This record gives sequence, C-alpha cells and structure tokens, in this order.
Amino acid sequence: MLRLPAVIGYRILGTAGTTILACSGLAAGALPVDQTGAELWLTDWRHHPGPALLCGYLGLTMLVAAWWWAGREIRRPDGAEVRSLVATLALWSGPLLLCPPLFSRDVYSYLAQGAMVLAGADVYEDGVSQLGGRLAAEVPEMWQHTPAPYGPVFLGLSALVAGAAGTKVAAGVIGLRLLALLGVGLLAVLLPRLARHSGVEPGAAVWLGVLNPLVPLHLVAGAHNEAVMLGLLVAGLCLGFERHFALATVVVTLAALVKAPAVAGLLVVVALARPHHGIRAATLRAAGLALLTAVAVSLVTGLGYGWIAALRTPIYKHSWSVSSALGRASDRLGQAAGFDLGAAPMQFWTWVGLLAALGGTAVVWWHRHRLGPTYALGLVLAAVAVLGPATRPWYLLWGLVLIAAAAPESPVRRLASLTAAAVAFLTLPSGFGPDSAQLLLATGGVLLGIVAIGCFRLGTSALSTALAGPTWNSRALEGTSR
Repeated sequence: MLRLPAVIGYRILGTAGTTILACSGLAAGALPVDQTGAELWLTDWRHHPGPALLCGYLGLTMLVAAWWWAGREIRRPDGAEVRSLVATLALWSGPLLLCPPLFSRDVYSYLAQGAMVLAGADVYEDGVSQLGGRLAAEVPEMWQHTPAPYGPVFLGLSALVAGAAGTKVAAGVIGLRLLALLGVGLLAVLLPRLARHSGVEPGAAVWLGVLNPLVPLHLVAGAHNEAVMLGLLVAGLCLGFERHFALATVVVTLAALVKAPAVAGLLVVVALARPHHGIRAATLRAAGLALLTAVAVSLVTGLGYGWIAALRTPIYKHSWSVSSALGRASDRLGQAAGFDLGAAPMQFWTWVGLLAALGGTAVVWWHRHRLGPTYALGLVLAAVAVLGPATRPWYLLWGLVLIAAAAPESPVRRLASLTAAAVAFLTLPSGFGPDSAQLLLATGGVLLGIVAIGCFRLGTSALSTALAGPTWNSRALEGTSR
C-alpha cells in the first residue's frame, strides 16, 4: 500500500508553522522602534498585533507538534537518518531568516555593543546609552546602562557585523542571524560525532539537541550568541575525544570567550587528557593554553581584559531567574509585614542559587565516571542555567545539547524533551511579558493550532488512502486476469 511518507508530513507541518510565525512577526515580533533601515519589515500588518499574536501561537503549536512527530518516527527501525533531520531543520528555519527578531530584543543589544566597539567605547564599562542614537534606542530601558556580559570573541564578531550593516538595522539582524547559523551548522555536523563518542544513537541526539524548537526559535529567529558558543563547545569536545587535547583546549576557550558558561568544558578536556598525561600535567597544560588563548584574543580584538569584571553583569536586579523570583517574593512579604529589607532578600536568594548550582556541579562531577564526561557537563550546565542568577528559555540549550549527545534513554532524556516543548511557549514573540489579553490570544492560538494539526493529520490520512486505492485496484485486476 502506498503511504504518504511521515518525513514529508512533519516537514510540511513544521515549515507551515514557522512560515506563519515569521509572518506574525511583522506585527507581533520584536520590531524596531524606528523603522528607518528596516523597511523590509514595514507593512500594514504592524497595525494588527492581536491577530498576529494569535497566528504566531498557531504556528508555534504546529512547529512543536511537527518536532514531536519527527521524534516518534526516528524511533522506528527505518527512522530518519541524521542527514534527513538536518534537512528538516533547514526547511523549518528557512522562513525565519528574513523575519524581524522574535522572542527577544537581544540582537539589537549585540548590534549596539558591536557599534560601541567600532566607536572605541569601553563596552565593558558602559551600557549602550553611552552610544546613543538609533541602535541604542532599540535596547529596553532596563538594559541601557548595563555593560556587555559577553566575551571578546563574540563582541569582535558583532563589531564586524555592525560595521558591515552600518545604519541598516535589518541588515545587521540578518548578519547576526547568519553568524548564528554558522554555530547551528557546527552543531548539526558535529553533534552526531560527539554522540558516537558517548555511545548515543546520532539521530536521537540530533532530534533532541538540534532539531528541537528552541533552536529555530531562539538561535535562528532570535540570533542568540548561544549558537556560536555551543557550536565551538561541541567542536572542542569532539577534538578532546579524538585526543587533540591542545586544540580542544583552544577551541573550548574560544567558546568561553563568546559566553562564560562554556569554560566548564575545560573540565571535560582535562578529564579526557588525564589517562594519557596524568592529572597534574593535563591540568597545567589546559590552564596554560586557556590563559594564552584568552590573552591573545583580548589583545587581537583590542578589547582588553574588561570582560573578566563584566562576568558579574548577570547578577543584576532586573535579571529573571528562580533565585531572583524568590528574592522579589521575599521582598514583597517583608513589605507586607512592615519591614524594609532593601537588597538583602535578592542577595540572599542569589547566593542560595549560586551555592545550589555549585553543590549540584560537585555532585554531578563526582559521578562523572559513571555518567560520562559529556553527560556530566550537560547536567552541570543545565543546573547553572536553572539555578544561576539569570535564566532565559534559550539558556536551557546549554545543557540540553550535551544531554542530547550523551544521555542514555532515561527519565532525564524524556524530561529534557518535554521541557524543550513546554519552554517553547513561554516567551511572547515581542520579547516582553504578556498581559491578560495577550495570554488569552496566545491560548487561543494554541487551541487553533491543535485544531489545525488534527485537520492536517486527517488530510494526510485521506491522501494516503487515496494513493493506496489505485494500487489495491490494480492488484485486484491482476488477480482477475490470472
């Protein structure tokens, strides 16, 4: 019997979802305040943000359902190969390449900080308010005076993009999106290799680590620098498994000079080098090479060593995290009881979160021989993302990518996939928090998406039946003629 291949079904469903989402971004996305230089996104649709938000969550629901469908199919004996999954990711991501930024305004901060580097401003001392002008105006007020928390590798790259784009905001966003695509490309190519080193089926690793909705939504549409950080981190870990320890150290250090959490990858490089060089020699060698790499990059980019002090930037009162939420709740309780506790509740819970993350790291690393170094690192980064002083939906990819590459079939792997699906719905396409009307529209979009998915599945089943009909009829005719 002829049957419409499942791969065609989930590719069509997911691509339709991201196309709808990209179009909704023209009204409900993180649009620039000043449309000058962003005429690509200047349409009459911007006057209809409510219906656009509804459509955005319709498309988002379709994408998540398509991903889940693909996950069911890869578990079959004849499931999709890695190359097919990567092609699916390309199809799903394609409509998001030219749309406005979605789910965050961070890409405007990247451009503004890149412009500051070009202007010779101290990006590790001053916020984008020091730059002024159009790019700074695109950054939310709460972050106007915040120094850049990123390393010199990423700021050097964002300066190149900002210089090439000039005053064209849309060109700058697309340039940073292409930079993120290079990181996603590294993940797509190298995560299967890392999975093989860890004894995990490559297709399952790519489905959970690269095809999951957070990648097209936040690494492609949002152009977050996690894409470059994770691409370099996975590349460095692969080099470590293949006994290129010096090069692995350099590449992992470059990942950390994009965003600091990747520095934990040096623990894995040391652990892999230990049987060959001994713990002392492996540690000293990794520390020396990492230091030389950091010094060289700081000198070449001309950004100096301000990035070291800027590591404290995420510990900021406006950052959202579990610890900051507990701090705000404690502050409100104190005020209700008539006490003015000042900054004490926030500081207390921030330190509790940091100590919990450190404690979790110590426990996981103690069991690294049983877990494997990559799986242990994934759990460590997941703990830092959840318990650290700042948490964003795309931070979950820090641990999720490595858990996908190294975790065996277990409740942790299932929890990771459920978390990725749920977190995809947490952020509005505008990047701001929702009000009650927006929550209602988002819920309506999800319900509409469920209906659309049901209709699509019924349609594909009917098409498969229609395709099967002539085959059975021809067989009946052959039997009659015989």
